[in-house]
This record gives sequence, structure tokens and C-alpha cells, in this order.
Amino acid sequence: MKKKTVPFEFVYQLFALIIAIIVVHAFYVSVVRPNAAQIIEEQNIAAKADPDYVRERSVWVLIKDLEQESCFILGIWALAIMGYKSMLTVRERRLLDVDLVPVAEGMRILPEDTREFARQIEQLPDDRQDQLLPRALLGALRRFNSTRNIQDVSSTTHTICENEAERLESELSMIRYISWAIPSIGFIGTVRGIGEALAQADKAVQGDIAGVTQSLGVAFNSTFIALLISIVLMFLVHQLQLLQERLVFDSENYANDKLIRHMKAD
Repeated sequence: MKKKTVPFEFVYQLFALIIAIIVVHAFYVSVVRPNAAQIIEEQNIAAKADPDYVRERSVWVLIKDLEQESCFILGIWALAIMGYKSMLTVRERRLLDVDLVPVAEGMRILPEDTREFARQIEQLPDDRQDQLLPRALLGALRRFNSTRNIQDVSSTTHTICENEAERLESELSMIRYISWAIPSIGFIGTVRGIGEALAQADKAVQGDIAGVTQSLGVAFNSTFIALLISIVLMFLVHQLQLLQERLVFDSENYANDKLIRHMKAD
């Protein structure tokens, strides 16, 4: 009985999340929050000394809150996942430059020849055989050997590529969820900031609006950072999806051009 192992991609994503949490939190504790606290204190002193003082927007103050920290953690996690998937896609694209089925121009492939061509592909390392192009070529060769029908071969190749496209699309669901969750966390910060501002409304009525403005700053800053990160992530998600779609399209064209058009039924 074959022993079940934990998929490498799951382990990678788990460790990527843990590392993102550690790195971002350490940066916030050691750099962001101390600088933000210092800037806010300096601005409060300047505001008390000069009623006309205008507070300058600081990056440290802009990103100092828990919601922004959470957004950066999720954003880095999503980037790590997309980087891994992009690396796999680029690695698969390299096979498109390899002559996996060496067929000379004008040469015909008969059903009896398929075993020899299939054997060449089966000699590839196991991790290469699991990639889309070798699977599509093997599926085409085996189908031609069993049915001797070129139309069936073409349909089989198209089905394999179509299933791969659906699998790649489904695997992007986690990244899309993260891209959706980040703005949601920003809106949570907005609700929290507005709630804190309303709780200090009595102080504002008495003329002390420092607490209200600081709470409203939390509300707007969290939404601003979350939407900004989400925009960048969605752009990269679409680029990754485009890269994967091109891989599927080019793999099907490779099978048609390098293999299927050379086939000849009895």
C-alpha cells in the first residue's frame, strides 16, 4: 500500500504564511509602530503650540494599525503563492522548446509506431511526466493506438488541456479569496475607526477633537491601504492567469503541430 504524503504545495503555503506573519509583525514592532508613535507625539505637541498647525501625512502613521498589518501579511502570502505557481508554469513552458516526439517533416505516424514514441516520453523523470504537455502527448498516442481514429485523438488532447485549464483556474481560488479578504479587513478597520470616533463625540462637543480625528484616521487609512494592496494583487492574479492560459493553449497547439498532424490511420 502506498504511503500518503502531504502535498508539497500545502506545506509551502503553510510555511509561507508563518514566515509572512513573523517577518511583518517583527517589522511592525521594531520599526513601524515606534516611528508612528513618535511622529504622532511630535504632531500633538506642535498642534498644541500652534493652533494653525497642519499635520503632515506620514507613511508610518498610515500603516501603523492592526488592519494594515493583517493586509500586508495576506498580501505577502498571496505573492508567495503566485510566485510558486508562476515558477511551475514557467518550468512547464520550457518543455515547449524540447522535441519530445522527434518526427521529421513528411514522416507519418502509424498506430503501430505509437508505442515507440510513448516509450520516449515515459523515460522522462516522474515530475516531468506529470506536467501538461507530456500527459497530452501520451494521451494522444495511447488513444491513437487503441482507436486508430485521428478525430478521437484530437478530442482526447483537447479534453486533457481543457481539464488542466479548469484545474489551474480552481487553484487560483485561494488567491482570489485573499484578494477579496484584504478589502474586507480594510472595511473592518473603517467600522472600528468610526465606532471609536463616535464614542468620543462628547469630547468633540467640548472642543477636544484630537481623539475623533485620530479614530477617523484609522478608518480611512485602513481602507486606503487595503484597497491599494488589493488592486496590485488583482493585477498580478490576472497576469498569472494569462500565463497559465497561454501554457494550455500552446501545449494543445504543440500536440496538434508536432504529433497529431503527422498521424495516419490505416
